[in-house]
Amino acid sequence: MSAFPAPFDAVVVGASGGLGAALVERLEADPRVGRVHGFSRSGGAPLDLTDETSIAAAAATVKAPRLVIVATGLLHGPGVAPEKRIAAVDAQGLARSFQVNAIGPALVMKHFGQRLPRDGKAVLAVISARVGSIADNRQGGWYGYRASKAALNQLMRTAAVELAMHRKDAICVALHPGTVDTPLSKPFQKGVPAGALFAPAYAAAQLLAVIDRLSPHDTGRFLAWDGRNIPF
Repeated sequence: MSAFPAPFDAVVVGASGGLGAALVERLEADPRVGRVHGFSRSGGAPLDLTDETSIAAAAATVKAPRLVIVATGLLHGPGVAPEKRIAAVDAQGLARSFQVNAIGPALVMKHFGQRLPRDGKAVLAVISARVGSIADNRQGGWYGYRASKAALNQLMRTAAVELAMHRKDAICVALHPGTVDTPLSKPFQKGVPAGALFAPAYAAAQLLAVIDRLSPHDTGRFLAWDGRNIPF
């Protein structure tokens, strides 16, 4: 375990979402945090995951953040829905899933990662999902979401290898928050076991506790909200 030098600045991308807003609130209440930079496409400081110019401009406003969390995700929406069968896979929907769930976060890692301090603990975390685990896929379905989150995990793992070459104390991880009671999960909560649907505030507290316990030895890992390792 290694501690963040205090005070430190934190960044939350996706700050207007249920989990992102809870992360911002929790970080703002942490006496170790000097400033929280919240970015989102709607509300707060602007950042559009589908526009690299927007991501670069947002990164340019932040100097030496020690914590960057990409709390974004797309499971359903206009033209996008979880596919139960391969016959339901649609090229445009698949491309949209990859744009938001993998490509956008990769560009955040590109532009914000280079702003992490070179010495002392710094964490770059992306919110992934257990269904992005290839080894753990026993139910099938949800082609676009599974595949795009699996791609995100690989992008994170590759970035972690590179980051360690230049910033020995930096940590890059993918985190699974559990099933959080947000609009993303709302249509799919019926089958969630009792006690397994988390309030955003609880999920945020759990994830930040995991982040606090991280050391450079953990870089490149895929971890659940309780700190347990998830296979890729």
